[in-house]
Amino acid sequence: MQWFTPISIPESPFPISHQSKILSMGSCFAQTIGQKLVDHKFNCLVNPFGTIFNPYSLVKLLEGALLRDHFEEAEIIERDGLFFHYSSHSDLVADSKEALVQKLLAQRNLVQEYLESGTHLILTLGTAWVYELEDSGETVANCHKQAASKFTKRLLTLEEMKDKLWLLFDNLSRVCPGLNIILTVSPVRHIKDGIPENQLSKSLLRVLCHELEKGNSRVSYFPAYEILIDELRDYRFYAKDLIHPSQEAENYIWEKWQASNFSIETQQKTTLIQKIIQELAHRPLNPKSEANLKFLNNLLQKLERLNGEFDFSKEIKRIKSLNPPRV
Repeated sequence: MQWFTPISIPESPFPISHQSKILSMGSCFAQTIGQKLVDHKFNCLVNPFGTIFNPYSLVKLLEGALLRDHFEEAEIIERDGLFFHYSSHSDLVADSKEALVQKLLAQRNLVQEYLESGTHLILTLGTAWVYELEDSGETVANCHKQAASKFTKRLLTLEEMKDKLWLLFDNLSRVCPGLNIILTVSPVRHIKDGIPENQLSKSLLRVLCHELEKGNSRVSYFPAYEILIDELRDYRFYAKDLIHPSQEAENYIWEKWQASNFSIETQQKTTLIQKIIQELAHRPLNPKSEANLKFLNNLLQKLERLNGEFDFSKEIKRIKSLNPPRV
């Protein structure tokens, strides 16, 4: 018996392999899928400025990396003795303005490197609602718990988002001609905006992705949002906060991602690495037992065989620290 209608996802015209160089930026799904890529030994830079929810802030950061723009010191704020920048998430924090600027510039340089020599850019759009500074009109990526009176909240229009992203993609095509762009709409619900407002926002973002994909052969769309709200349309596939996907939902979407974006060979390698990850997570009842020491020794041999193709140096060091005997 079939319990749901599966979403048909075409194979990517620009598949990802372990030789790819990937930048993943945006809302929570960019973090989730990017971290899974890292865990499975892909070369992926994940949210270097922290979680970024709206398209305007993403465009600003990416254009800034392309043009080697500076970060406006006027957008640095201090809270509880720490310094934050309105263009980045609170993950980027420092104890002085100078130290914060240095952190931001280091991340900007990394982004520039991954754009100019990279193969794939994953952009996850979370919301079309933005907060703008009252005194300058600048869109902020994060309000950093500042007073609501400092901001104006508004909904971006489809046309202004499309214009911004078209210009960004045009610049990327000239500076980074080998870069392929994968767009997704985050399945995370922004219910603080209100449920009808969240649906309105997601609808605009979905139409935006359609328009961008239709007009650029280097742009494709992956339906993470549709998988969660259609195939997995049940609250049991959400975390306890009823906002984020559960781990089971994330793993299901990851399987769909692999089938769409990886070749058969890459899928096989990823499956092999997944088995290694599971073995590394094994917690024995008695770490000093003969059975566990033999297990560790076999695992170490697997890691050493694979280390020529994938970087398992940290894992090898960890297993060796447990001092398994050679058998």
